[in-house]
Amino acid sequence: MISTGEIKRGMTIELDGTLYQIVEFQHIKLGRGSAQMRMKLRNIRKGDLIEKTFQAGDRFQRARLDHRNVQYMYHDGSQYHFMDTATYDQLALEADQLGEAVSYLTDGMTVMLNEYEGEPIGVDLPASVVLTVKDTDLGLKGDTATGATKPATLETGLRVNVPLFVERGDKIKVDTRSGEYIERA
Repeated sequence: MISTGEIKRGMTIELDGTLYQIVEFQHIKLGRGSAQMRMKLRNIRKGDLIEKTFQAGDRFQRARLDHRNVQYMYHDGSQYHFMDTATYDQLALEADQLGEAVSYLTDGMTVMLNEYEGEPIGVDLPASVVLTVKDTDLGLKGDTATGATKPATLETGLRVNVPLFVERGDKIKVDTRSGEYIERA
């Protein structure tokens, strides 16, 4: 059991016999009464999002997940294919099972597969990934004193705001938790 103070983004909990992944959470302290926690949860099996509010002292059943390393190979349509690095078994996951992870997957990337009672439910990404800039506007010279940014489209289709000096073809490091630019790689 975990309490509301131990909640982290991406954690998987069990509510009323259903598995949910925590997408966002926010502590709310009202003038009177106890603090509350508002959470945005994604149903792991169906993929739909719900919002729920809990009291600060509530406790949740953390889902027991099994983990193993898999390597991303390719996708066709809405299925993403992975290979177990230990047994070389191949498996396919739907895009709705992966959620936002599809924006960071590149060929040959090793990720952690999460399984609940033998059924694959999603993947855990590394904290940051290196992606290539596919398209971006030209930055104006001398316009860097303000720390200005411009939008860039990466090889996976993800859109990120980058500093003006980043150009097409550059490799950049992106934080997978927030989707923000970290540095040039």
